[in-house]
Amino acid sequence: MFSHTLQLPARQDRPRTRGLTMVIDNGLPSRLFEDTMADFGHLVDLVKFGWGTALVTPRLSRKTAVLNGLGIPYMFGGTLFEKFVSQDRAEGFVALCRAHECPYVEVSNGTIDLSASRKAEFIEKLAAEFTVISEVGFKDQPRSELLSPSQWIDAIRDDLSAGASRVILEARESGSSGICRPDGQLRIGLIEDILRAGFDTEKLVFEAPNKALQTYFIRRVGPEANLGNIAPRDLAAVETLRLGLRADTLLDDLLHKHAPEDTYEDR
Repeated sequence: MFSHTLQLPARQDRPRTRGLTMVIDNGLPSRLFEDTMADFGHLVDLVKFGWGTALVTPRLSRKTAVLNGLGIPYMFGGTLFEKFVSQDRAEGFVALCRAHECPYVEVSNGTIDLSASRKAEFIEKLAAEFTVISEVGFKDQPRSELLSPSQWIDAIRDDLSAGASRVILEARESGSSGICRPDGQLRIGLIEDILRAGFDTEKLVFEAPNKALQTYFIRRVGPEANLGNIAPRDLAAVETLRLGLRADTLLDDLLHKHAPEDTYEDR
């Protein structure tokens, strides 16, 4: 059997604590979803059913059964959480998550006017039953531009203190808000301020829906950077970026510094 003798960055097996790949399902047909997870599920650490798609997906239970069979946790989008909260029906959101046996929930305030203290209350309460992942950053670009680096840092710290296991840094599925500008350019100064704030990078998830963002965070943070909003079709592509098997990271020194002592066998 052919095997590689390449030195490649070490990657944890699932369940991973770092180098997470969070997939966003924006309504993939159930059979395509099943095939994708069957082939590439070993690269997936968490699936998010984006925004409110959980309510309009006809075979949602079929998808969650696939994930449960593969040991892949899942959650519903933070926008759905916000919709329930905006109508003062937070318990309905909890009931929905329970009905679908979601091990994770996302708590965000990217669209609605939800104060930091109220958000922290939701995180603390939900953390008693679920693994909570929070999100920081606004979806509305003008509003996002007014959120200073110090406010980002305070929000991340508040969410972690309230019980969030990790914090997602908003970029939207389009890569055009939050940590990104409307033209898709990354707000590098903001990212550097966050990284200098002393957070454990294992607690941060960088939304990176396109190759440019994925490449930046893998080169800046390392091959074990946590990446979110990854499209199912990009799973293999993202893993090759992590391993230096794509031109964008092929010669990156940081990746080689993480190379294991032994060889990387063909899997």
